Amino acid sequence: MSADDRIEQARLLYERAIFGGDTDAVTAAERELDAVEADLALARGRVVHARCMESGHEDPHELGLFERAAELYRRLGNVRGEAEALFWIGAFHQVVRSDDVAAVPVLEQSHQKAVRIGDLMTASYALRHLGIADQKAGHLKSARERLEESTRLRREVGFLPGVAANLVGLAYVTAGEGRRDEALGLLDEAGSIAEAAGAYGILRQVREAQAQL
Repeated sequence: MSADDRIEQARLLYERAIFGGDTDAVTAAERELDAVEADLALARGRVVHARCMESGHEDPHELGLFERAAELYRRLGNVRGEAEALFWIGAFHQVVRSDDVAAVPVLEQSHQKAVRIGDLMTASYALRHLGIADQKAGHLKSARERLEESTRLRREVGFLPGVAANLVGLAYVTAGEGRRDEALGLLDEAGSIAEAAGAYGILRQVREAQAQL
């Protein structure tokens, strides 16, 4: 149901409450509006995050938006939405604040909920960032396993820019394991996929990694 449909439904429920004396209509209307608010908070949080990545400065509203979305989705029993919002809370702590101690437990919750309902995309995101945390902690074996599983899920859903991004991460892990030639091969594959998908931001990451390795 679209946001417009939910808002219209809330209006009709209001009329049922006021004019029809339906005592349950107000609660039902609030649920419709909570669903709209949750979707908007999540969407706005993602846009704020993208702006933060451009500017390099933390926005004081970002975390609150994701936390509000997670709270509303939880209240509504929307596990898929909650899993996605939890991922973004974890990503905020990891990417914006460089705080893996705070990020990892939330990412793990996101992954567990996403797997439970079969949300492969959110599961792939959570696994990617858990793999990044493992790599930063020097746990290269588990970093590889998580990034490889994330990549498998992304191939399954056809998320090619995400596949390319993960291959860049895997290249760094592989280089850290002392296999430079294999790492360069992963970067070649990542570059081909990114170029075909028009993912030029990822292509820049490929070029940077190739220069470093």
